[in-house]
Amino acid sequence: EIRLSLVGSEMCIRDSYSSLLFEMYCSTKGSKNMLSLMQILMLILDVMWFFVIAHVIMSWLINFQVLNLHQQFVAQIWYGLNRILEPAYSRIRNFLPQMGGLDLAPLVALLGLYATRIIIQNNMASFY
Repeated sequence: EIRLSLVGSEMCIRDSYSSLLFEMYCSTKGSKNMLSLMQILMLILDVMWFFVIAHVIMSWLINFQVLNLHQQFVAQIWYGLNRILEPAYSRIRNFLPQMGGLDLAPLVALLGLYATRIIIQNNMASFY
């Protein structure tokens, strides 16, 4: 007996003697694509997490005059991080109350990234 099944854009042909591994590959081919998408999303969240942490640490080091913005390498990293993170920070600052000299936007951004990570991890099983 020969059966044809269409999985994604590939056709899997199996007979009564096909191996279990091949059968599992054919039945999970579509979910592997979704798993890859979820892993890419998790990687993007991890990179953004790293950028926010690096930005916070650099801001402390610059304010305590450990790092100097007159050094070209430090300035390039600082302005690059600002260009990446400032659009998100400005949106967060729009709904946060004024706290004087205390900027809570990075903390809210970290909480948002972590919450997004939890949501993706908890819903990853529904895509299998």
